[in-house]
Amino acid sequence: MSTPDLTHDAFLGGRLKLWQPKQGYRAGVDPVLLAASIAAKAGESVLDLGCGAGAVALCLGRRVEGLELHGLELQPFYAELAEKNAAENEIPFTVHQGDVADMPAALKERRFHHVLTNPPYFDRETGSKAPDTLRETALGGASLPLWLEAAARRLLPKGYLTLICRAERVPELLAGLPDYLGSCELWPILPRAGQPSQLVLLRARHSGRAAFRLHAGLLMHKGVAHTADAESYTDEIAEVLRNAVSLPFPKK
Repeated sequence: MSTPDLTHDAFLGGRLKLWQPKQGYRAGVDPVLLAASIAAKAGESVLDLGCGAGAVALCLGRRVEGLELHGLELQPFYAELAEKNAAENEIPFTVHQGDVADMPAALKERRFHHVLTNPPYFDRETGSKAPDTLRETALGGASLPLWLEAAARRLLPKGYLTLICRAERVPELLAGLPDYLGSCELWPILPRAGQPSQLVLLRARHSGRAAFRLHAGLLMHKGVAHTADAESYTDEIAEVLRNAVSLPFPKK
């Protein structure tokens, strides 16, 4: 495979610059929202499974200093790109090249305060696949339940697994969570008022005992329809995307 052409894209209002393939899978709003939802503190350890070019981990690292950031990526091209992005943004980030289904020994020996992931969006059973060959190859052979189990095994006791996923996969997502993950919270993301959720944020805690919580939807855009060739993000979302503001899970 020839090396794809790259673009140099600004995130968080220009606070972060990432090299990405010009064609194929490109990080957009999803990883920024996921990173903003993580309640990590300086001194804690974080693992990003399927880190791609590093968007989630590096957005989090730009917002919260002093984290020990690790990423796992199957595709060498993306792993190298993540390392390049981390170095140019001067954010410490250790990238491991390997498969979620068979992690490198350096990760199997570790446990983390937070595990983050933007897991496979496609269903291997129905044949609905990722939008490009490079992205599908990067996802490897891991099913969603296997992906969840692998993520959960890397958590410290009371550590958090947080992910973003398509709404239609919520039944499979909840069914695939290991039994030792509790205190599960589901936060639907609504494109506009009156429209159904397309994405969800989910957080679960190792050894958590709190009851399941379904939060009110997070509204992405103002108005009920796109009526002009201009951004229409809600003020809350605009602050996340432009000013690196956190997006904590609701407390009630």
